[in-house]
Amino acid sequence: MSLLSSMKGVSARDQQMIRETETMFGPEPDEMGFIKNLFWGRIREELVFPYPEASPDEKAKADALLEELETYLDTEHPSIQIDQEQVIPDWVIQRLFDMGVMGMTVPEEYGGLGLGVASYNRVLEAIGRRCGSTAVMVSAHQSIGCKALMLFGTDDQKARFLHMVAREKLSGFCLSEPQVGSDAAGQETTCEWNEDEGVYILNGEKKWITSGALSGLLTVMANQEVTDPKTGKVKKGVSALIVTPDMEGVSFFQKNRSKAGIRGTWQARIRFENVKVPKENLLHREGQGLKVALTCLNYGRCTLSAGVTGAAKQAAEQATKWVQTRYQFQRPLADFELVQKRVAEMHAFCFAMDSMLYAVCGMLDRHDPDIMVETAACKYFCSEEGWNVIDSAMQIYGGEGYVTENEFERLWRDNRIHRIVEGSNEVMQSFIFAYGGKQLAEYMLGVLNTVEWSDDETVGENVSRILKGAFTPSTIRQGTPLATEIFLGVKKAKPDVTRVHPSLRSFAERLASHVQTHTREFKLASKELEEAIVSRQAVQARLADNAVLMFAWSCVLSKLDQQLARGAHDAEWERDKLAGLHFMHLAHERIEANVRGLHKNSDDSMLRAAEAALNWVETLPNEDYYIHESSPIAKGTGHPIQEAYIKQFPEDGAPYTPRPDGAAPTGDGAVKAAKPVKA
Repeated sequence: MSLLSSMKGVSARDQQMIRETETMFGPEPDEMGFIKNLFWGRIREELVFPYPEASPDEKAKADALLEELETYLDTEHPSIQIDQEQVIPDWVIQRLFDMGVMGMTVPEEYGGLGLGVASYNRVLEAIGRRCGSTAVMVSAHQSIGCKALMLFGTDDQKARFLHMVAREKLSGFCLSEPQVGSDAAGQETTCEWNEDEGVYILNGEKKWITSGALSGLLTVMANQEVTDPKTGKVKKGVSALIVTPDMEGVSFFQKNRSKAGIRGTWQARIRFENVKVPKENLLHREGQGLKVALTCLNYGRCTLSAGVTGAAKQAAEQATKWVQTRYQFQRPLADFELVQKRVAEMHAFCFAMDSMLYAVCGMLDRHDPDIMVETAACKYFCSEEGWNVIDSAMQIYGGEGYVTENEFERLWRDNRIHRIVEGSNEVMQSFIFAYGGKQLAEYMLGVLNTVEWSDDETVGENVSRILKGAFTPSTIRQGTPLATEIFLGVKKAKPDVTRVHPSLRSFAERLASHVQTHTREFKLASKELEEAIVSRQAVQARLADNAVLMFAWSCVLSKLDQQLARGAHDAEWERDKLAGLHFMHLAHERIEANVRGLHKNSDDSMLRAAEAALNWVETLPNEDYYIHESSPIAKGTGHPIQEAYIKQFPEDGAPYTPRPDGAAPTGDGAVKAAKPVKA
């Protein structure tokens, strides 16, 4: 049991959550990544400087693929049809396979192109500019669907399956369930080893499986009781299995559901009933499936970020062109300062998103040992700010942006999903705070437990322990800086930022000051709130946001430094330079606002208002509102799901067709209108 999970005053439920989370993420890597070091008040320059670059050969291969792909996307790809008909045609998928897009990162010996992560994300960014549905399909197939096979598969498994997923068939990643979203460890699907038959017996249900009903290979996560070889004890773990749809007992009882955006992608519901999975289809090791899943998600979060970054760039450019050519009051919209404010912010955040995305791609291509917080930060930042850019573009595009014919509303709809999937952004904030600051928190707890008075011990036991521990060299060495920082307000020394162009020195110094403040504010919040910090997510979010902004700032500095070293001087460079500088000004304002918010905020009134709203809505009848299908307290009591006039994707593939007279279907498919709530 870790120090965090055994903190006094933490509820049993929260202790259990901490223990399950620690089990899910496993032991800490041997070295701390960039963001974890920010919590300690350090900047590991070597992780972001110099800005990563692909080799000439890699760049040439990626450039050639992009040239062919972009020509296809701009002249043949049926983006509008895909959105309106809610399906990506087979010929499109086959064309992408033929170009090598679907096997970009698969090694060449298995039929792929063998490209690195950065090159792959350049391609996803190009697709994301034009068709969100296609970007998500490609990402789900290659970043998570067959990524486990590439990373953890045996030579035999790769020989059996990799060529198929590189050149022929889609793949699906089966993690989510009706009751399982961000809580990946809470798998209800099970697999049980059957010694007599030499197979795993798989049972359960999966939900939201992109391309699941179209796939030739499924990577399935399932709970399994595993015997610990060291202790002989049986414990629950998650195992990863390769399943093919032709196995008896696999059924796709819902191939897709109609959605607001990315309408061409299909998300299946899959049922496994006594599916016999051979031993040779086990990925990695029994009970180690969460390591498989979380490693794959590192790649999925980057490719999601690439798609939304491409879309945000397209939105910013389209909106900027619009305000230059759309006139009101006898002058272009671009003349108005509030429009200029939006234009500047859109391009600033696009540059920051691009800088962070490809810095993280560089970390993945280098196989850095500790990148889970960085990939989470990339997903959070790019999906959050990417949506803000796109929504801002919609605002200044005006009514013409809202109509279908200009194609912008599709881009707007397609990219709202990214703040939800691959870990909702609220979950990402808590994760970045908790996992980013975990080692520092345990360090602080270790010192505190040595010298703190315990109500669970007698006076003699307290005095003996404190006197014994307080004056040891390690306690003095560790405790004195903590005490001076927390109680006397003496800040830790500012970190050095040395690998930056002289013209950027002032921004590097300001970043260092923020890092210096960040570590102190984390320690102060931890000391002030003590065990309550576990549930104070508003506080966690402010500290997490600052860590993400400082990471983005560091990536922007590195990219600007790279471009200055190259002697960039054209109009695009001028745009990039001023966008990057503006982002750092904006980040500075946000960071300072978050620090102020740690001490003066409306959290108390927020909690009271939330409680009152929850209490009032609890009095309203469930049947007037939609209730989650697997709610443990209200399942089956909500408003009926609407199916009439909504396209359905049943097992037999028959699409929903409205009645010729336009009337609603009768019987089970009939519409039941929601009752209006009386004032």
